[in-house]
Amino acid sequence: MSNVISAAETDRALKARHRAMWALGDYPAVASEIIPNLGATLVQACDVRPGDRVLDIAAGTGNAAIPAAAAGAEVVACDLTPELLEAGRRSSAEHGVELEWRQADAEALPFANGEFDTVLSCVGIMFAPHHQAAADEMLRVCRPGGTIGLLNWTPEGFIGQMFTAMKPYASPPPPGTQPPPLWGRPEHIRALFGDQITDVTADRRTVQIDRFTTPESFRDYFKSNYGPTVAAYRAIANDPDRVTALDHDLAALAHRHTHDTGTTSMAWEYLLLTARKTEG
Repeated sequence: MSNVISAAETDRALKARHRAMWALGDYPAVASEIIPNLGATLVQACDVRPGDRVLDIAAGTGNAAIPAAAAGAEVVACDLTPELLEAGRRSSAEHGVELEWRQADAEALPFANGEFDTVLSCVGIMFAPHHQAAADEMLRVCRPGGTIGLLNWTPEGFIGQMFTAMKPYASPPPPGTQPPPLWGRPEHIRALFGDQITDVTADRRTVQIDRFTTPESFRDYFKSNYGPTVAAYRAIANDPDRVTALDHDLAALAHRHTHDTGTTSMAWEYLLLTARKTEG
């Protein structure tokens, strides 16, 4: 029993750190200013229709949930971080759509088996630390024959490479957890879902990012607003040399990915995957 309690306590502490990390900075600004259209891309790929019952897992501020509701679906948006849900409520009100917002752990969803026609996640579930547990829950709450939809950053793309660049500076992940960008590999997702999905389509695409004028402006924006980057800097705050090194590495990353010498115009790669849950 003591081992079970210890594991549960460890998981609660891990999830508390995740909640705190995503509350750092200003992720609502990142979602609305940098990647505002990714959620709608996923909703369209999932062919969400009026009357569909849709769950957006790790919804953040609702980049996918709000377009799904606008399409006429009955939507539940869940996330681990209350601050993001509150920002999502404000955003949905501004967009004039109604949906349900629920605080929930992607690895232990408070929903019934087969409750939803479509279960999707836009650069969200990939950050759940235990990939198999999250995938199992995604499948469990989707009805047989329902749609699974995922939009995740790839390991080889810009955001995947940013996490690689930050890894030496960030606090080490707990044992048993897996890196988020693995969700950007079709073979990883197929291994997680196994024979529980069929009719899989997987496309690598890019989103054009023209928000930043210099590599340094990208770095400073993410340093101030993106929770994982803010957390990495906090982990080394007492070591000025390492702060300087991370400053350099993030600006150098943006410079390598810039393809327009007049601006810092970058193409960030993601994987768009849809599938059907098997009927069996």
